[in-house]
Amino acid sequence: MLNNKQIAGKFDLLAKLMELHDDNPFKIKTYANAYLSLRKLEGNLAEMSKAELASIKGVGSTVADKIKELVETGEMKALEKFREMTPEGIQQMLSIKGLGPKKVKQIWKEMEIETIGELLYACNENRLVAYSGFGPKIQADIIEKLEYFQASQGKFLYAHVHKQAEKCLELIQTKQTSTKIEICGDVRRMMPEVKGIELLSDAALVDIFPEIESMEYIDDQWYYMAIPIFIYVTESARFDQELFRLNCSESFYAAFSNEELSAGDDQMIFKNKGLPFIPAEFREHTDALSKNESYIQNLIEVEDIQGIVHNHSTYSDGLHTLKEMADYVRDSGFKYFVISDHSKSAGYASGLNEETVLMQWNEIENLNNQFAYGFKIYKGIESDILADGSLDYSDDILAGFDIVIASVHSVLNMDEEKATRRLITAIENPYTRILGHPTGRLLLARRGYPVDYKKVIDACAANNVVIELNANPQRLDLDWTWIPYALEKHVKVAINPDAHSKESIHYIKYGVAAARKGGLTKELCLNTMNKEAFDQWLSRK
Repeated sequence: MLNNKQIAGKFDLLAKLMELHDDNPFKIKTYANAYLSLRKLEGNLAEMSKAELASIKGVGSTVADKIKELVETGEMKALEKFREMTPEGIQQMLSIKGLGPKKVKQIWKEMEIETIGELLYACNENRLVAYSGFGPKIQADIIEKLEYFQASQGKFLYAHVHKQAEKCLELIQTKQTSTKIEICGDVRRMMPEVKGIELLSDAALVDIFPEIESMEYIDDQWYYMAIPIFIYVTESARFDQELFRLNCSESFYAAFSNEELSAGDDQMIFKNKGLPFIPAEFREHTDALSKNESYIQNLIEVEDIQGIVHNHSTYSDGLHTLKEMADYVRDSGFKYFVISDHSKSAGYASGLNEETVLMQWNEIENLNNQFAYGFKIYKGIESDILADGSLDYSDDILAGFDIVIASVHSVLNMDEEKATRRLITAIENPYTRILGHPTGRLLLARRGYPVDYKKVIDACAANNVVIELNANPQRLDLDWTWIPYALEKHVKVAINPDAHSKESIHYIKYGVAAARKGGLTKELCLNTMNKEAFDQWLSRK
């Protein structure tokens, strides 16, 4: 069954294919708007009635019919019509960030190129510069995007796989009750990107796969829910040792002797080495071996998060109103909520001009007067960092916010020196409290702009600015590998969902998983503070 993001993706592709073929612009806009709404929705579209679907912002009756068609048949006739008219390679190009329908049409019709490989070859042969609109810089940018696209094939986001891995394991265990089977590898280590569902077993499993629903065998590979399955088989006597090996990095595993590894399960292996138990997600660097039990027990957990920071509402590009978002956060057990809609330069996301900012502040004050003691909405903004590093409001407006998150959203093609200088200028702005998603990356879709991480983190330390670990599973930016340096410099990390809908506040769990990999403790996470401590932190700059 298709999930929400897959359904949304169908409408995105339909809109792009229709634009590619110069179809009805009004229909194109309808499907593009549907994609923007559906991609933010966390509720289960497959279980909604047509009336419920049609009531979603940006959907309506026509789109609702097509969603029902997708859910019931697995296909959408309108989409299949355009896919049949379009070579597969052209469809792949449309999925690459920065290659919109206009450019792809030019590549296809004028250059007569129909595959990713052909396009990369043409770029490397310096052929694109001969065509209007394709200069050397654009050609170099396309090469980088194509190489990233090719390198990302066969990878999946952890957030899109871990539940399927658990369900797959459960189904196999019902058929093979006497066999040892465990999830291992990338999923068990909570890697942001995974290669598929990895399972360790002490017996062959493929004989039972044909009996399991949603299992498919394609080109010598088994798939569950379109995710590849990798089965590692070992003898029962070595099962624990092999599971340990698969659940940590090579360098971490190499720190253990054969005698220590033969002690038994994970608990016994660590005990035999005289170490506290280290969870699989923290077994990346040998530095973890030097941490004491108190440190390990203080690694951040979802339950430690007190407040939800960095969120969007219908004031900008969110799916739910400010009140709906705040009520949901409160009802989910959190103590405070920072609304941070997009700022005025973000025309692509209906960013707030000064008049709308004042209107939102007034609504926040009214809502806070209605809330019982113990919950509060803070007046925040995600202010665009402009090309020169400045923020896009006057000081008078910036001073009125409780908290300013400064983020880059435009002019992403920067070299390391320019990107680093731009970020540091924003960090040095006296109104900046949090640096948002510091590299702008989108996992499996777009590399982040290059930055000198040490200089950026040093600047945060010098200016008492918190650095964000954006918990959206497609971002997870700051990358977890830089958390140890942030901790060394005593820079707090905010684990923020960047929520564009009520349900997406729960992205927090993916940010926590990434933070644990980097060794983040609850004391150095900003939003583990209770409301009183958070108020004190806000007053200190």
